[in-house]
Amino acid sequence: MSSLRDRARGCLLGLAAGDALGAPAENMEPAQIRAKWGRLTEIEGGGTDDTEYAIFAASLLVRHGHALTSDDVADAYRREIIPAVLGPMRGAGFSELGTVQALRRGLEPPMTGMIHSHGWSDGLAMRAAPYGIFCPGDPAEAARLIEQDGLVSGEGEGINGGQAVAAAVAAAMAGATPDEVVRAGLSAIPEDSWTARTITRALPLKDSPEGLHEAVVIRHYPWTDLAPEAVALAFAAYLHGGGDVEGSVTYAVSLGRDADTIGAIAGALAGAGRGEDGVPDRWAERIGPATGKCLPVVAGRHVLDVADELARRL
Repeated sequence: MSSLRDRARGCLLGLAAGDALGAPAENMEPAQIRAKWGRLTEIEGGGTDDTEYAIFAASLLVRHGHALTSDDVADAYRREIIPAVLGPMRGAGFSELGTVQALRRGLEPPMTGMIHSHGWSDGLAMRAAPYGIFCPGDPAEAARLIEQDGLVSGEGEGINGGQAVAAAVAAAMAGATPDEVVRAGLSAIPEDSWTARTITRALPLKDSPEGLHEAVVIRHYPWTDLAPEAVALAFAAYLHGGGDVEGSVTYAVSLGRDADTIGAIAGALAGAGRGEDGVPDRWAERIGPATGKCLPVVAGRHVLDVADELARRL
């Protein structure tokens, strides 16, 4: 039986691997990915903001635990993120960019997540895994905690997406089956939400990339970072892979769109279920310390060390 430490390490290592594997396929269509790689199976470079924001989220939990509030999160942005933004904030999602601007204007949560037009982005979902790690077997608490983070940078469906992922990871950390993991994610959000409806539409089509795109992709929106879309595609990929890390992640990134985030979410779910040994060695060897290219405050931090810190707080 996997220990919580092993599952935590597998979760964040799977997240980082999915992030890195999906990075070159971001904003592409499945047919374009097939034409270029056939099946994208090897990590070509480093990760993106998904991994660095997950490390940052983990640091909040290590510091504040279950007492974390949105004010704590906003304070961490002011002290640790904003002072390092000396020029363009490279690699950050739209919701995080909007949050930094709102905090600079003196706004407080929840207004910081409501004032910009990207409250439904997948910025919270991409960093949700640490909240699930921190609440093994307690999806409701994982959803409650991540809402405090989400109130700073998003609203509505952006928060729902993060809660679904956090709750699902919490279930996976307790050894739930893939079907149970997805049900736990759905149980954490309103049944009539855009996110829940999109996940429900996606699951029967998990084996058809084109069918998934037809069912959940919003073509008239110019960006690919929609939380209902990314979370639904990631959950479908996770079920398609049967909870296997490599099968789930390679399928996730083959779906294109926000491929690094979809891969990161699928990798986190599968990694939490299978543990560190479930992540292919060739991928694990390519995951180094964070470069800080998006968040300088996390430079030099390795996801395995971060996972160990979280596990010690359990």
